[in-house]
Amino acid sequence: MPTEHLSFPRQHARTQRFTLGAPRAFTVAPDGSRVVFLRSASGTERAQALWVLDLEGDPHERPVADPAALLAGAGEQLSAAERARRERSREGGAGIVGYAVDEAVETAAFTLSGRLYVADLRPGGTSPAPVRQLDVPGPVIDPRPSPDGRYVAYTVRGALRVVAADGGGDRAVAEPEAESVTYGLAEFAAAEEMDRSRGFWWAPDSSALLVERADDAPVARWWIADPARPAAEPARVAYPSAGTPNAEVRLFAYPLDGAGRTEIGWDRKRYPYLARVGWDAHGPLLLVQSRDQRGQLYLAADPATGETRMVHADEDPRWLDLHAGAPARTPDGRLVRITDEGGARVLAVGDRPLTSDAFHVRGLLDVGADDLLVQVSAGPGAEEPETGEIHVLRVNELGTERVSTGAGVHGAVRGGPVTVLVSSTLERPGQRARVLREGEEIAVVASHAESPVIAPRPTLTRAGKSKIPAAVLLPSGYREGDGPLPVLLDPYGGPHGQRVLAAHNAHLTSQWFADQGFAVIVADGRGSPGHSPAWEKAIRHEFTATLDDQVEAVHALAEEFPLDLSRVSIRGWSYGGYLSALAVLRRPDVFHAGIAGAPVTDWRLYDTHYTERYLGDPAEADGEVYARNSLVTDEGLSAAADQHRPLMIVHGLADDNVVAAHTLRLSSALLAAGRPHEVLPLSGVTHMTPQEQVAENLLLLQVDFLKRSLGMA
Repeated sequence: MPTEHLSFPRQHARTQRFTLGAPRAFTVAPDGSRVVFLRSASGTERAQALWVLDLEGDPHERPVADPAALLAGAGEQLSAAERARRERSREGGAGIVGYAVDEAVETAAFTLSGRLYVADLRPGGTSPAPVRQLDVPGPVIDPRPSPDGRYVAYTVRGALRVVAADGGGDRAVAEPEAESVTYGLAEFAAAEEMDRSRGFWWAPDSSALLVERADDAPVARWWIADPARPAAEPARVAYPSAGTPNAEVRLFAYPLDGAGRTEIGWDRKRYPYLARVGWDAHGPLLLVQSRDQRGQLYLAADPATGETRMVHADEDPRWLDLHAGAPARTPDGRLVRITDEGGARVLAVGDRPLTSDAFHVRGLLDVGADDLLVQVSAGPGAEEPETGEIHVLRVNELGTERVSTGAGVHGAVRGGPVTVLVSSTLERPGQRARVLREGEEIAVVASHAESPVIAPRPTLTRAGKSKIPAAVLLPSGYREGDGPLPVLLDPYGGPHGQRVLAAHNAHLTSQWFADQGFAVIVADGRGSPGHSPAWEKAIRHEFTATLDDQVEAVHALAEEFPLDLSRVSIRGWSYGGYLSALAVLRRPDVFHAGIAGAPVTDWRLYDTHYTERYLGDPAEADGEVYARNSLVTDEGLSAAADQHRPLMIVHGLADDNVVAAHTLRLSSALLAAGRPHEVLPLSGVTHMTPQEQVAENLLLLQVDFLKRSLGMA
């Protein structure tokens, strides 16, 4: 079927939100000779292939590993552990969804259908074949070459093993002592909430490994059943809900010569969270956090003795955030961290901040010999708010220099003299990956992503006295004088989820809803990232503040845009689903209908690292905090207003992150209170909705519900 005849919901679903066919997961060789990346063959092909862009001479792309050829047409088979790993990373693709490389970026290792492959990335490489399958036990997870490229370490069934890159000498380095123990894998809390997906790290000289040992025996067991398949045994999962035990995490150094392991020691009782691990020329560097996340230590470790020494300590009365790429060290050994000082989030080297409150530092992209590359948005001291913009900044002790140009959302990957600058703008669909050498463009990595059949027209603004970042979208054919429109708020509205972005594709679904006859508002209230530490941390013990900001935004924007405040609705997924249900239950005077997708309804049922950061430990915090912020308690609905509003609740029954019990408890409480509502259970669907038919029909069903509820049908 030609793309131009597709409806947006079908195109949006079959392209996985227009991500298929776009290049991603870039790695740049340190000598600047090549760029490695993943890309599928078209905008509707899920299977990712491994590619190289050679930069010597005339830049040109070449395929390295094609999953269809490697599997000889057979279907891909995923183990339960691999499916769980992809769920934690929200990976909806297929084929080669990840890879790791050696220090020179000459060798790559990846898995396909649980098998281990090694690829030679050099043009006309010296190997017998550019891609080789190694004969090792499976199913393999997270293979990583040693820095010198001679070995590959990988995990299989909870054990960490090492094999020579030519396939010889495969052996176990660490094997689990019990069913509850794994070596080399990140535990649930790290993978789901700390943005740490790894569980082992090579020494720079390839002589040893740091290996996480995780024992989830203390963690409560939950059961995830598929009611549509009553003959299938429920899945047994270890889920650390708020206030309950986490997995016990330890770290060991294993010399490759088999000389025996050494445990890396720190005060695990006071600092149980192993948040970050790295190993550079100066030795291992750890970041460990207290359970309440108000204290953390940066530790240098001696892999020979296991002893650690404190490099730096941080404390915060609310909580300490974790940041991409940090901590790290400069070539001369100084600690690089992202920290909150003087009301701003700054980049610090040693004890010296290198950025001012004009910037809000979001992540560390690269540490070079003479500078650092960071990702920033406008900070509280910026001259212009630059709503929705994210930029790449080059920083050194002499000052800062913006690498990205033009309004948009920019990120970068750097190796030696070459930088891949990935940019999204409001004017152009998708992302553009430009390859720069010493600041000059030398190539563009091709994208096969489809162009959407609609074009969003967001107005980015700041709403109300609080200056809440917001985007407003009206129907494509709307003309001044057409009169006020029914309103749909379309937020995420909580931590980690910025929705107001100066990027085309970020607003596609909102524009489609607008074209169904709504004025759509996307507002990033307190708790949302990208503005200031105070903005993000204003929700301590008070998730309900995120609802107050949605109310302020819609009322303020009604003074500038044609909003019919007698017909206001809200939709959202995950935290946005919680916010939508909270809106219709607590503020029916403002919201007249809501759609709650995969909502957290009882915060006692959500995981430790996320929930306790914001609401505290249920055993120590005022019990009223959890009751006030939850939609349901053991007694029923929590603080619901008397007025009833239509509510649709959507939930995947296979969700192991926000389990279906959240929706079932809310539905039971609504029924007990005599409140009509609709529940849409999705059999076999997890917290993601990658299935094409499910994703498409979800959009259509939501529009139908909203029009019925607001009297538009």
